[in-house]
Amino acid sequence: MKNMKRWVRVFKILSNINRLKIISLLSGGEIKNVGEIAGLLRISFKNTSRNLTILENADVLESRGQGGHVYYRLAEDLPADIRNALHLFVKVK
Repeated sequence: MKNMKRWVRVFKILSNINRLKIISLLSGGEIKNVGEIAGLLRISFKNTSRNLTILENADVLESRGQGGHVYYRLAEDLPADIRNALHLFVKVK
């Protein structure tokens, strides 16, 4: 049952096109702040921020604050099952 709950969480993450776009953008080792991500993907700041929070809470992204901005990148220790599922949708290194 625990494994099923984990997969439900993975599929919820992947169920949003904007989250997939964010993952794809950051998958090459990019480190970007909310404004940069929103601008590059042409997504509202609010929507981008909400999706970044979801991805960070799911341990897909890591963040760090610097100079009044929060920068995001793909988590270095991304859980293997999530990394494998992401390979189906975007190229994740």
